[in-house]
Amino acid sequence: MNALAQVTAYIGIGANLGDARANVQDALARLARLPGASLIAASPSYRTAPIDSSGDDYINAVARLTTTLPAEELLLALHAIEAAHGRERPYRNAPRTLDLDLLLYGDEQIASPTLTVPHPRLAERAFVLVPLLALAPAIVVPGLGPAQDYLASVADQAISQL
Repeated sequence: MNALAQVTAYIGIGANLGDARANVQDALARLARLPGASLIAASPSYRTAPIDSSGDDYINAVARLTTTLPAEELLLALHAIEAAHGRERPYRNAPRTLDLDLLLYGDEQIASPTLTVPHPRLAERAFVLVPLLALAPAIVVPGLGPAQDYLASVADQAISQL
């Protein structure tokens, strides 16, 4: 892909340690200032119970960006924002001050040692699907089809808009 091509990317945002609401809002502010990217829209925030994890409820949202950054560079920028929030990774699915996931990067399907896009559990998590569909009701997930088709399979996961 041409390094200067404009791509629409969707970023999953979650937090359940510290002031989770403030962390999500700060992540959006940092995404808005990210060189090589523009924050186009953000979903409402949602409260969800941890899945395959522990700790307090999560605050989740999804952001839509346009970016000229290649996917791997965007991922590194997301990791830098997490690090600025003191993100630690002591074990898989540990509670976190901030989690930023690259959910979708244009219509690309990426499978590298450091990045999988679309995010591998995107269609299995209400905390991703509900805010994603709030931003883009007709979005089609590369390799999976319309995101709307997966809502019924996550209907048992409690989620409430803040």
